[in-house]
Amino acid sequence: MKLKQILIAATAIAIFGITSCKKSKVDTTEIEDTFELSGNGAMAENLTQDAQEVLNEAAVDKGFAGSGIVAGAAETTGILSCAVVTVTPLVGFPKNITIDFGTAGCSSPNGTLRRGKILVTLTDSLRRSGSVATMTFDNYIVGIHKKEGTITWTNTSTVAQRSWRRVCVNGKITNTLTNNFWLHSGTQDIVQTAGNNTPNILLDDVFSITGNRTVTKSNGVTRVGTVLTALQKKTICENIDKGTYKIEGPSHIAVIDFGDGTCDNQATVSIDGNPPRNFTLR
Repeated sequence: MKLKQILIAATAIAIFGITSCKKSKVDTTEIEDTFELSGNGAMAENLTQDAQEVLNEAAVDKGFAGSGIVAGAAETTGILSCAVVTVTPLVGFPKNITIDFGTAGCSSPNGTLRRGKILVTLTDSLRRSGSVATMTFDNYIVGIHKKEGTITWTNTSTVAQRSWRRVCVNGKITNTLTNNFWLHSGTQDIVQTAGNNTPNILLDDVFSITGNRTVTKSNGVTRVGTVLTALQKKTICENIDKGTYKIEGPSHIAVIDFGDGTCDNQATVSIDGNPPRNFTLR
């Protein structure tokens, strides 16, 4: 009997050890998936807002922004650089807009290389409440990341505040060096928090972003993210530089921190309150 009890105990310990090992591996994999998808989601958010700012500059440069802006008279970041912007028809709406950076592309003053085309249909002046801008992409690449999908901006502005609701469907971002890709979709509310009273100057524009986003790896692993504290994107800064984002894993929570407002390309991810890990936005 004593030998039998010893064998039973040994078997139980072995089973427990195997189970614990498997659980540890699963947890590690889940956490690494969350870390990777946190960075992917942050990149998607960053590139989507970047596309909005390209459209903003095209609008003021070509005179379809509204707000009394004279075409070509606004102070901008020069984000269009070598881009050729085509607008048809020149008078009236809806308009079809092509922002073409060419196959070789060109770098904006802050050093970001853009290639390919952004295609937009616009129902009314970009800054007029109720107008809708629908954006798609034709081999459009920012740095090393190719951007695809459909983004719809609906202007929700009031007399006191300029704002938009942004909906992204079938979003896809591909690292052109590795061919690794991820999918994304979501709805965000964008509020302009600075620069409303200087419509001819884009350099002082600051935007606040709230909402949610779903990000999926190429193998089907998915995470859902929700803004905890509003993200901040300044036109003069290449990246989102402030705010926090929560990513929910199967059994853990990650928090992305974009920083304190300092303009850089760094953010951190902390999982279940553990020490944060750094990652680069682009």
